[in-house]
Amino acid sequence: MLVEPTPAFSQTEAGKIGQQAFVLLTNPDFQSLVRRINNDYLYWDKAKYHRPEDVDPAVFWTAIKFLRLARIQTLQFGGFTFSYSLTDRMQSLLNQFDMNFGGMLNSASIIPEQDKQMYLVSSIMEEAIASSQMEGANTTRKVAKEMLRKQQTPENKDQQMILNNYETIRYISEHKDEAFSVPNIKIIHSYISRGTLDDEQMEGTFRTSDDVVVQNAITGTVVHTPPAFAQIEPMLEDLCAFANDDSMENFIHPIIKAIIIHFMLAYIHPFVDGNGRTARSLFYWYMIKKGYWLTEYLSISRVIYKSKAGYEKAYIYTEADMNDISYFIHYNLLAMQKAYEQLKEWLEEQSKKRKSIERFRTIEGINDRQIHLLRLFMENHNMDMRVKEVATRFNVTPHTARTDLQHLAELGLLHEIAIDKKTKAYVRTAGFEDILDGLSK
Repeated sequence: MLVEPTPAFSQTEAGKIGQQAFVLLTNPDFQSLVRRINNDYLYWDKAKYHRPEDVDPAVFWTAIKFLRLARIQTLQFGGFTFSYSLTDRMQSLLNQFDMNFGGMLNSASIIPEQDKQMYLVSSIMEEAIASSQMEGANTTRKVAKEMLRKQQTPENKDQQMILNNYETIRYISEHKDEAFSVPNIKIIHSYISRGTLDDEQMEGTFRTSDDVVVQNAITGTVVHTPPAFAQIEPMLEDLCAFANDDSMENFIHPIIKAIIIHFMLAYIHPFVDGNGRTARSLFYWYMIKKGYWLTEYLSISRVIYKSKAGYEKAYIYTEADMNDISYFIHYNLLAMQKAYEQLKEWLEEQSKKRKSIERFRTIEGINDRQIHLLRLFMENHNMDMRVKEVATRFNVTPHTARTDLQHLAELGLLHEIAIDKKTKAYVRTAGFEDILDGLSK
């Protein structure tokens, strides 16, 4: 998926083209056009279609670059230089996220306190599944969620990838306050890659050769050649120093920083496999580390998975345009916005479902978890629910989960069946709905 190169011109032409571009930018109408192009952060292959017919392509592109250079910030990792510039649209999105993702907002106004654990587990599952599917895990969300909820042993490498992602996110949530370090990045990769590599000794270990490239999965075209393996550790040391630097002198908005960390891990490509999943995990880690608690409830990878071509092109545009990470920043901010909108829609649906079962609160001795269990049994007549699954869904101990199910059984709503010699589960009783109606009156 190579992209069309930007207009080329000789050094002798540069001065003349630059002057013409500057003159164009003194025209308010043309300046407005260029600002619109930059707010969408279009690369040349799309920006050129907005060019007025009487404007030379090289002059047009130079005018676009002038406005980007006016806001440019540069970064160094190892011997490589990267840059980014924040557009008005990017800054508007950052403001929106600060208002809605951060710690100052009363979380109960978005997610009911009593539902937090259940929603959190569900969102972590969604993120784990989507991030793995992006790397080729071939399974449905339904099958993957059932495996995670029932804590079943993965049946193949694809399911192992999903379980690894799930456990990695849980690990990060528990260790979110730790500093970024090379050993911690290795630990995250060992969680991500466990049982999925051809050589298990490469779990949490840097590659030791340069015979690695990033290819388009369909065409086989090489889209990125990572830095030499000898540069991995120095570049990651720089990346960790970048992540841990909270000084006001070098302030970069935390969300921008998280996206840059995501990009750089994939760019460095330190591992033989699992770099994409590790990169997205580092983004997740940095976001929650900096207090953006709502990130835990977003499935950003699910949005990215559905627009994977755009995700891959954001990397390619960055390299094609002198390591301008703004393409990648722009794409990820839009993905975050979409994930937030999807979360709000999902929460609205859950709110409607909650209202439909409020009558169950009249049942004596019933708790919120049991109310949600009753809703699940109402919606899924043939469902069987195991103690492990309840413990996973609500993030409670197996003892608490068993107590919840047994109480519903004592009320005559559920009864226990044997799945096999070792496993038991609870299902609806024959008179489930009549008994439930009688209890909730």
